[in-house]
Amino acid sequence: MNAFRVSLLLTASLLTASPALAQSTPAPSSPDTERPATTADDFHGPIVVTAAGLRRLDVLAGTSVLDGTELLRDLDSQLGETLAKLPGVSATSFAPGASRPILRGFGGERVRVLTDGVGAIDASGTSADHAVTVDPLIAERIEILRGPAALLYGGQAIGGAVNVITKRIPPSVPQEPIHVDALASVDSAYNRREGGLSVDVPVGSSVAFHVDGSYRNTDDVDIPGYVASPSLRAGLLADAAEEQEEGHLDEAAELRETANVRGKLPNSWTETYTLGTGVAFFSGDSNIGVSFDYYDTNYGVPGLPGIGHVHDHEDGAAEEAAEEEDHGEENVSIGMKRYRVDLRGTLDLGEGFFEKVQTRWGYSDYTHTEFEGAETGTIFDVEGVEGRVELVQSRRGGWQGSIGGQYSHVDFSATGEEAFVPPNKTDSFALFTVQEVDLDPIEVEAGGRYERTTVDVAALGENRDFDAFSFAAGASYRVAAEVRAGVNLSRAERAPSAQELFADGPHVATQQYEVGNAALDKEGSWGVEGYVRGDLGPARFSASIYRNWFDGFIFLSETGDEDDGLPVYQFLQQDADQWGIEGEVSLPLYASGDFSLQTDLRGAYTRATLADGTPVPRIPPFNLLGALEAQAGHFDLRGEVEWYDRQDRIAPLETPTDGFTFVNLSVAWHPLEGSNNVTLIAQVDNVFDTEGRRAASFTKDFVPLAGRNFKLSARASF
Repeated sequence: MNAFRVSLLLTASLLTASPALAQSTPAPSSPDTERPATTADDFHGPIVVTAAGLRRLDVLAGTSVLDGTELLRDLDSQLGETLAKLPGVSATSFAPGASRPILRGFGGERVRVLTDGVGAIDASGTSADHAVTVDPLIAERIEILRGPAALLYGGQAIGGAVNVITKRIPPSVPQEPIHVDALASVDSAYNRREGGLSVDVPVGSSVAFHVDGSYRNTDDVDIPGYVASPSLRAGLLADAAEEQEEGHLDEAAELRETANVRGKLPNSWTETYTLGTGVAFFSGDSNIGVSFDYYDTNYGVPGLPGIGHVHDHEDGAAEEAAEEEDHGEENVSIGMKRYRVDLRGTLDLGEGFFEKVQTRWGYSDYTHTEFEGAETGTIFDVEGVEGRVELVQSRRGGWQGSIGGQYSHVDFSATGEEAFVPPNKTDSFALFTVQEVDLDPIEVEAGGRYERTTVDVAALGENRDFDAFSFAAGASYRVAAEVRAGVNLSRAERAPSAQELFADGPHVATQQYEVGNAALDKEGSWGVEGYVRGDLGPARFSASIYRNWFDGFIFLSETGDEDDGLPVYQFLQQDADQWGIEGEVSLPLYASGDFSLQTDLRGAYTRATLADGTPVPRIPPFNLLGALEAQAGHFDLRGEVEWYDRQDRIAPLETPTDGFTFVNLSVAWHPLEGSNNVTLIAQVDNVFDTEGRRAASFTKDFVPLAGRNFKLSARASF
């Protein structure tokens, strides 16, 4: 907290010293004034990235941007599901209330989730059942950075980063007297009712004020078939037959009833509120802003059929519980609250070597309670601060870049019978630089980062220090007017988290007994990636192939043992090899007058193998998406086919997932002539009510994806 106060004082003093007092006139945050031909992503038009000093961040890390109509169409209650259609992106799909992004097969502590460039500072990386404290409803756009994003955002971004851009700290002074953005939607599969509203108001000529809020409520989700996967259901029915033979008729009937639950996923409801407000002051090219927001979510955690939620009782208490008359278990739910304060500042330095200094800080106070019925189980508390200061260099010829430092402090504690991670404090300090040289037709980027991380667990008398070094270099060549091909090389390192080092205990929500490994060393990766992207005639395309060699890859593996009635999972470490390919293409097929027809194709495949020859656990399978979209006057009609292959290349004791195909249809109506300030969308997802399960999910055997879903959405900006 002291660091946060220091940053406030530092930035305020910097801006007070600024000689510029003229009114700022940055680009207004006004709505679009004309219909875009396509959606915005890493080859559909210009990329706008938030990293300072860089014109084209995707030389080192391939970027995608989800916004506009595509964001509205794919919007979901959780960030992972919102992004899952993008190439190289999947989701943990633990439950409708908790789904984190998976980038190129990796998630958890290898993918950083950011809000306006600063970490979410929550417990979502600790376990798959913990929701990300970022509501996609309030997102202006979402940036996905693949490749060596660790250079800018820290070692925990060794697999990539997801940056949710909001307007909570106003980016500029609105030119209109009041600017309003609103969004609302309802659907059938979740019985979803949700809405979001934000208002931006100028206060005089140099101050902007912002306020926003959102609400979402969903019921237990409709599913196409049985809750249990075929293999799990077969096991339940076999157990029922065994109980029947032994004369335990009630137990046999209960197991059969459990095996035959279908049509709705029990205990999968959600309810979420958010509130936020911010103010920013502008003086010439300098500015300072602050925001406050509150995030509150409650959601059910589906239980493993036939087992329910096992509790950590002493032997005698366990026997007594087993003798309870109804043998029932209480539903587990999670209540999560987060208070957050953010600061942004920029000081114009004139025409020297550095053109500006900018800083970004966030402070978060997070509490997460796991309930067993009405009783409080385990409480997780996270208090942390993260900040960065960057000096942005003036462009000199074709050279530009930035240098900076980053600091974070996270105080984590868990209390209760199932506090499987001991209280700990993690501190990290880093120095980094990224430089860009444009030697048209060649463009070169290079960067480096040093990061020192300390994990202190006073209760165990443990203190671990890690020094991590990351660097990357990339070059691209303009092979045609709008086509670039390139290659980048990288070395990234990350320190193991406190959970990976010191976890030891049952986790009721995930139904696992997790065991850490205090002997873990830092994880490193050498990587190479080649890519080509751009416009070739009417076609727009992007394709990349990559390979990473990990030394000391950290992974959570099922051991085959049980403790307190739960399967034991242990964090292990060995070398690993990963390679993959991903790409997408958009090709106009026909255009005449105000009618056009285009096709979109996307696909991705990744393969990861440990040094002992076994596959890395929970890797998404080969997947393809094909779409046909027609734009006619005020209407956009789109049909999609999502295909996911069977995943049977699995780790020991992991279960395979069957392949599945979803068909999605949507029509978007832009009623206002010459603009898309108002958009209405009617859509049907999973038209044929097909069963699907994500290979990357810990709960894939008893948490299938939603069935046929009719959805109506509306967005207005004025």
